[in-house]
Parts: sequence; structure tokens; C-alpha cells
Amino acid sequence: MQNTTGKLKAILENGNIPDHVAVIMDGNGRWARKQGLNRVNGHFEGVNSARDTIESCVDLGIRYLTLYVFSKENWNRPEFEVNMLMSLLVETIYKEIDSLMEKNVRVYPIGEIQDLPDSAKKSLNDVVERTSSNTGMTLMLAISYSGREEIVRAVNRILRTGKKTVTEDDIREQLYNYSAPDPELLIRTGGEMRISNFLLWQCAYTELYVTEKFWPDFRKDDFMDAIADFQKRERRFGKTSEQIKGENIV
Repeated sequence: MQNTTGKLKAILENGNIPDHVAVIMDGNGRWARKQGLNRVNGHFEGVNSARDTIESCVDLGIRYLTLYVFSKENWNRPEFEVNMLMSLLVETIYKEIDSLMEKNVRVYPIGEIQDLPDSAKKSLNDVVERTSSNTGMTLMLAISYSGREEIVRAVNRILRTGKKTVTEDDIREQLYNYSAPDPELLIRTGGEMRISNFLLWQCAYTELYVTEKFWPDFRKDDFMDAIADFQKRERRFGKTSEQIKGENIV
């Protein structure tokens, strides 16, 4: 079996690397329970997996990575857990900012950021400002994010211009980060077979990769496996295999 370095080399040689990868980081709580720990421990360990995923994307030259950090629905969790997650967000951003600068990563939050407590908003604003001139990978952090709300927000902003008819391009231009390409690959850890209100518009033709591994166990080797699996896919967008290959169809 190839080690991580070998997998990285093979993927780079293949050349079919997605521009944009999105990740639903699921299973922190279940991982903690399995270890006999508190859910909080799962979230702390999950930070290491996020770091590994970011580093892997940089190594592969992936241009965009979107991490589902905190959904709009997550505000309904117990108050203690929500407060802990907000504190962890602040702590992690300040701890990782030098590494992000070193890797030339630009941070771009998406979601209803105004919902966050002042300390979290300040840390986000700080990292966004400090990394704004970086020209490498764009790391999009989906925080207080809802895919449905993003679409409703986009339509309402269009209607306020007086338009009576809405096109797909109109909606796309009002999404949180309209300049980013749609994800070619969506990774979900924890084995759940759903997309949980994440990037609903953008994932219309996204390839899905679901692993039973909980997020804290998902590391560089696992990310490389997901990319290698993607490289085997044939993306047809409604066409036939023959059309994709340029063959004549009788």
C-alpha cells in the first residue's frame, strides 16, 4: 500500500485534480463517545484533521477548499457546546494564522457572519484582513451557513433591483462567493448519506465521496484516497460516455 507521499505523487502525475473541494466535517461527537470522552474533545481533535486537509489541498494545488464549520441549525445545540465551538473558532484562527500566511492561503467566510458573537467576528475579520493579499488557495469557512437561506437571500437581493424574471446567472452573482467555481468534489465523513443543507445550489453536479471514518480520524492519507477516487470518476453532466469521449453515436 502506498504511503501518503506515494499517493500524493501518483495523484499529481494523474493530473485530474479538482479546483474546488468541499467538506462536511461530521462525526466529532460520535468519535468522542467512542473514545469515552466528552463531545468537546471531538471538536478539539477535529481541528487537527482540518489542518491536515488544508495542507493536503495546498500540496495538491487545489485552488478552493470549503469547510462546513458551523451550520445555521447548529445554533440549536446545547448552549455550552455552542459557546465552546465559538471559543474554539477564535482560538484556532489565531493559532493557525501564521501557518495560513506561510502557505499563501486566503480565508473567506461564507454564511450569516453577523450571527456570531463579537469575539468570533473579530477573529474572522482579523484573519480575512491579514490573508487578503494571499494568492494561493482560497479557504472558505461556512459559518452560520444555510444553503436554503443563501438561495433565498440571493433571490430577495435580485427582487430588490426591480427585476421580474430571475435567471441562473442572476442567482449565482448573489451567492456568498460567486467568483468561486462550483465544487467538483464533496467529501462527507461519518458515513451519513446526506448533504445537510450545504452548498445546495453549487453542488448540483458535484461528485460525492462518503467515508465511514469520523472527522477526527480523517487525515492526509484519507484525503488523498478521496482525491484518487475522484480521479476515477467520469463526469458527464447529462451527456453519454460516448459524447464525453468524442465517439460517434449511431
